[in-house]
Amino acid sequence: MDGHADSLGEDWEPFGGPLFNDPAMRQLTRVGVVDVGSNSVRLVIFDGAARSPTYFFNEKILASLGTGVTETGLLNPTGRRRAVAAVRRFQLLADSLGVSPLTVVATAAVRDARNGPEFCEEVRKRTGLTLHVIPGEEEARLSAQGVLLGWPDASGTVCDIGGSSMELAELVSGRVGAKATSLLGPLRLQEIECGRARERHIRNTITDLAARMGTSHERLYLVGGSWRAIARLDMERRSYPLHVLHEYRMTRRSIHRTVNWIAGQSPCDLKSRTGISEVRMALVPLAGEVLEGLVRELGPREIAISSYGIREGLLYERMPDELRRRDPLVEACRFAEAKDARLPGFGRVLYRFVSPLFRKVPPNRERIIKAACLLHDVNWRAHPDYRHEACFDYVSRASLGGLTHRGRVFLGLALLHRYRNSRENTRFAPLFDLLDDADIHQAEVLGKAMRFGSMLAADDAKALGELRWKPRKKALALRLPARSADLFGEVAEARFNALANALDAEPTVETLHGSE
Repeated sequence: MDGHADSLGEDWEPFGGPLFNDPAMRQLTRVGVVDVGSNSVRLVIFDGAARSPTYFFNEKILASLGTGVTETGLLNPTGRRRAVAAVRRFQLLADSLGVSPLTVVATAAVRDARNGPEFCEEVRKRTGLTLHVIPGEEEARLSAQGVLLGWPDASGTVCDIGGSSMELAELVSGRVGAKATSLLGPLRLQEIECGRARERHIRNTITDLAARMGTSHERLYLVGGSWRAIARLDMERRSYPLHVLHEYRMTRRSIHRTVNWIAGQSPCDLKSRTGISEVRMALVPLAGEVLEGLVRELGPREIAISSYGIREGLLYERMPDELRRRDPLVEACRFAEAKDARLPGFGRVLYRFVSPLFRKVPPNRERIIKAACLLHDVNWRAHPDYRHEACFDYVSRASLGGLTHRGRVFLGLALLHRYRNSRENTRFAPLFDLLDDADIHQAEVLGKAMRFGSMLAADDAKALGELRWKPRKKALALRLPARSADLFGEVAEARFNALANALDAEPTVETLHGSE
């Protein structure tokens, strides 16, 4: 870091010092994973040893490798050719990017097909890569670990649906418990005649899974492309303003309404409105049948979409425990500050400066305030007239773990006010409806506090002085060291008064003569 960090001590309690510069973490700088699934083949390269995954490269093809496996016992011939070609391309890309070795895993289709070993050998000969075929319960464990990458203390049931299988895993306070696998993938269900036979098969399988896993978990985490497609369609039906699938929440009632709504819509129309591929749209009705049965049987109070699954679980597998325990949001924001801010290390100085305004906030809000201070200057390269938009776009769409949709909008609004006094006449107005009035006000106060604090940055942490806030008396005081009084110029004064106005407070400024 820099002098700011040194002046505040080694650790920033209760979050500790950053880990991404630790030599032991550098092995995570570029991690490449290939997932050969029943429906898709995907390469993801994760960048940076931060606690939240950043996708340096992400490409997939929908090869439908598992189509027909139940009927023929063999991998789909066309899908097989496309899958081998995709893995070969991914291997060449990884070599050119200096990412090696790739971790390559295969799931249900290759696991169940008679010619699965032959396919693995073909991949080895064409690419030199070893294709690890993982058992169903191991797939469940890795998917659950992917969820833990985004929710470190998650509790509930993880449900990962692929093309040919569906896995469940129990999470209890951040640890993976019981696991189960089934044959409820939509590609496999396509091979069962529609009607009562298929309904009975889905119902009986889910009943058996519930008997093994229990039904007492309040939260259900959904992993997999078919679940994400249903969530995207739920957003479309509701005219939901934020199209970020990770941490999107649904209820049993909304799922029922959406499944029925999909049945009455034109697939071509839905494809054009949502960008969901034709191959994926064909699987959505079957996935919807499974999801309705699942939530009916398990009865979760809350249903959350996770964009993190088996690939992120493999990244989590490589993380040391010290990194796993870190807050994914705070670590990612630290990484962004170190990489992009004009004055890396000033974020925690700014946090200390503004924190008197937020003495009694709950821990989850405290961490978002900390994240805002770390991100307050990472978009400085944008044109001054558009920095507020660049900030909001960044946090509302970035790959950040440990952040709800409300949290994203709160963070975005705070950073908008860091660069702009007013939120009127912005294109983000529909998103503000995700917050209540108290949240909107607190985000405005935070943004204006950062906007003012950044005026006093200089190169010394002590130059910021101290804010004192007495909410009952509506009194806001700034105490400045004498040597920093000249930093409190006209613009700084205007921003201080804007902060006081947001707090409906009487501002006062005190210069501490003789202070160091």
